[in-house]
This record gives sequence, structure tokens and C-alpha cells, in this order.
Amino acid sequence: MLPLNDITPSWTLFLDRDGVINYEKQADYIHTWEEFRFYEGVLEAMRIFTPRFGQIVVVTNQKGVGKGLTKLADLEEIHTNMKAAVEDAGGRIDAIYFCSDLEDTSPGRKPNPGMGLQAAKDIPSIDLSKAIMVGNTSSDMQFGRNLGVYTVFLPTTRPEVDLNDERIDAVFPSLLAFAQAVEKVEG
Repeated sequence: MLPLNDITPSWTLFLDRDGVINYEKQADYIHTWEEFRFYEGVLEAMRIFTPRFGQIVVVTNQKGVGKGLTKLADLEEIHTNMKAAVEDAGGRIDAIYFCSDLEDTSPGRKPNPGMGLQAAKDIPSIDLSKAIMVGNTSSDMQFGRNLGVYTVFLPTTRPEVDLNDERIDAVFPSLLAFAQAVEKVEG
């Protein structure tokens, strides 16, 4: 059960990128900033999250870089521009971790917890007992469980996922809907 009433600025919000913050490309990767499109309501959601979470961290698998299909410079431009757009809308992203490894056994590749563990090492204020992972895949939910954090599932791109899966603590139709639920509890 997701303890919405307990969320304070001592909490950390982990977010997947594709399918949570921005539209995914069917059977492909987002290669350039020109292909990147925020979901409707995401910038408002980020503004709502900003005062409520002490840390907001994006954790994203980026196999396209590992395969040589996406240039690292283009990925960096996407992330720089994404952060700037969020900030322009009154929100923030404190850190972005990505894994370009191709092997599913890589410690950094979700569902393995490496990116989250690295974030907790790099940012000492992260308390994993007070953290939430928001994602749109079963892999994101398993990442959350492997990291020992609460999970929120967004059925934006995987409607076939069983919403009663024990790895899912809460389901919201969009990032904005989750943000509004967090906002409502406080207000």
C-alpha cells in the first residue's frame, strides 16, 4: 500500500523516462530531441512534485546507445533539454541516471537496482525506505522491488500488465494523476 499521507520533502521520487515522462516510439528508441514529446500534464506534474519530494531522480534504460543507434551526445541533449523544460515549468529533476548496457544481467540495467543504488550513494539524503518508483513496465516495478522502494504503475504503454501484480503498490492513469493525488493529500 502506497502511504501517500506520509510523503514529505524527505522522500525521493524515482521516475522512468520513456512511457512516463515522454511518449515512447513503438519498437524503436527516442534518438534525438526532435523526437522527444512530453506526455500531456507531465510538466504540471513535475511542478507539483517539486516541493513535495526532496529528490527527483530519473532512471532510464537506454539500450539504443549501447546498440549504436542513439548517439551519446544526442541522449545528453535530450536530458539537458528535458531538465530545462521541466525547470521552465516550475519543476525540477535533480539527477538522471541511464544504463546503455545491452546485457540484462548488467547491475545497472533495470530491473536490476544499480541505477537506484548509485543515486543513493551519490546523493546521501536519499533514504530508500522513503522512496517511490514510477514506471510503465513490469521491469520498472521489479526495479522498485529490487531497490526496496514503493511502486506506482502507469498503464500508458503496457495495458496487458496485470494491475493486481504484487510488485505494484498503486496504479494511476498518468503522471499528472499521481501528482494530483499527492497534492490532494497535502492540501
